[in-house]
Amino acid sequence: MHSIGDLLRWLEDSAFAVSITQSDWAFPALETVHVLALSLVLGTVCVVDLRLLGWASRQRPYRELAREVLPWTWIAFCFSVASGGLMFITQAVEYYENVAFRLKMTLLLLAGLNMAIFELFTVRDAAKWGQGMSASWRAKLAGALSLSLWVAIVFFGRRIGFTMMPE
Repeated sequence: MHSIGDLLRWLEDSAFAVSITQSDWAFPALETVHVLALSLVLGTVCVVDLRLLGWASRQRPYRELAREVLPWTWIAFCFSVASGGLMFITQAVEYYENVAFRLKMTLLLLAGLNMAIFELFTVRDAAKWGQGMSASWRAKLAGALSLSLWVAIVFFGRRIGFTMMPE
């Protein structure tokens, strides 16, 4: 049976990872895409979460706002995951062992769990959160958790750059 270390080393040694590592522009381009995509994710998540908290966009019904904003969130999230994954394979062992990276991944899982619970249970009441109406306390809690988690994700994501050993 192979270990996680073997898989990580295989990823690092793949021709694709090596070509990214040896390129003068590939890794910086991936970082740029990752930061821009993550900025769009964070911005759109903030728009939705601030609406849930009743701190912004109260004049718009939640469902209308979510329908317009969340597709952009998902598109940006896909770009962020793709670019982050490609950066990961260049130093998979080091990333895996990095505490900031592990915390970021854990926080991403928690943000996903928060979103899943919100979508499966809490959003059922969204029709009541019309124009000028407050969201339920559960929706406010989900929004507050989401904002907190995404700020922490960005913090630890940025921390990775300060704790990784240069290749």
